[in-house]
Amino acid sequence: MIPAMPAVTSRQSAHAALRFGRLAAMGAVTLLILVAGVWASWGTAQHVMLGKGRERGTLAVVSCADGTCWGPFTPSSPGYRARDRVRIGQEPAVRKGRTYTVTVKPDSDEVVRSGPAGLLYAWSPLAGALLLASVVVAGGLRLTRVAWVMAGAGLALLTAAFVAL
Repeated sequence: MIPAMPAVTSRQSAHAALRFGRLAAMGAVTLLILVAGVWASWGTAQHVMLGKGRERGTLAVVSCADGTCWGPFTPSSPGYRARDRVRIGQEPAVRKGRTYTVTVKPDSDEVVRSGPAGLLYAWSPLAGALLLASVVVAGGLRLTRVAWVMAGAGLALLTAAFVAL
């Protein structure tokens, strides 16, 4: 042993191992929450963000029942045909009698909202994941500044989606 170095006791090494285990576990939980938020958002966001070569147009909502709304689709991109009936999930801001810009999911009659409102709404599961992960980061990882930034980003995204819809 080097004379200038203090001896490390088994209690100190056990404390360091427990601290590392806590950091690793909370880091894994945080990563899992964030990946789940991106995964949940990407199912809809990919149709809004990667719209090149997809059918885009407008949907005039005619009727709504059981969480689904229907109406005729009028394409705005050349080379596509109008459809008599397409469906959209009855999101919080989808109402009978209104017209929305939409993108058609490939090989289906289902559409998702496009434009800024659709994009923000598609990423709202990630906003919830950011809020949830910020609690884990603050409590488990004890990184309060990072947690506040994550919570602020999640809250800003949810607020923007609410205002846009």
